Amino acid sequence: MPPYDPSTFPPFAVTVDLVVLTVRRHALCALVVRRGEPPFQGRWALPGGFVKADEDLGAAAARELVEETGLCAQDPSAPAVGNGAHLEQLATYGDPGRDPRMRVVSVAHLALAPDLPAPRAGGDANSARWSSVDDLLGADGSFGQEGESQTPLAFDHAQILADGVERARSKIEYSSLATAFCPQEFTVGELRRVYEAVWGVVLDPRNFHRKVTGTPGFLVPTGGTTTRQGGRPAQLFRAGAATVLNPPMLRPEV
Repeated sequence: MPPYDPSTFPPFAVTVDLVVLTVRRHALCALVVRRGEPPFQGRWALPGGFVKADEDLGAAAARELVEETGLCAQDPSAPAVGNGAHLEQLATYGDPGRDPRMRVVSVAHLALAPDLPAPRAGGDANSARWSSVDDLLGADGSFGQEGESQTPLAFDHAQILADGVERARSKIEYSSLATAFCPQEFTVGELRRVYEAVWGVVLDPRNFHRKVTGTPGFLVPTGGTTTRQGGRPAQLFRAGAATVLNPPMLRPEV
């Protein structure tokens, strides 16, 4: 067997990109950063960075999540923490021309959390903001703040964002992932608004209440109530032990 010669293979780099989603003002929003360096200097992009030589992909994604949002990746087997976020691997993107600097393969991750802090720029980004996914994934594929030119997201980040949004929309149908957008204790109305924001639909409150409270293991009453929504006190729940919903919460046809 001939000896292995690494020099016969072309070098390439590995990055992690983050699709960080939250619900703000009843809209599904994603974190974007304005690039401060070439390539695509001045363009908006998803947060992310190069994987270090001594870290695995999950550690790199968790590090970038902390640097960009101050959130820690939530360990599914551990009790929930106040600043924990759901983090999962989304997909791998390796088109040879996706980065003009060199061959770069990106392993994208999806992060979901409620009440995310104000974004802060880091690395080679000079500003950061939350924007609705409807604006970011507009029909013409371009995005820009008011008063600035409209340009597409950098690299292939529009495709990565679209894939992350669809992952979130599909997973809340059959899993308890929607509760990742809620605080540790929440009302059925707050959970319904998560579904409405992620799916982009309006749901019937009574039917929704019946479905979620009737799905085994989905919600657990805490015994408390709240008036933070105004009106009469609303019952508080926390996420139950179920990870798969049976029956599923099917997305309405739009």
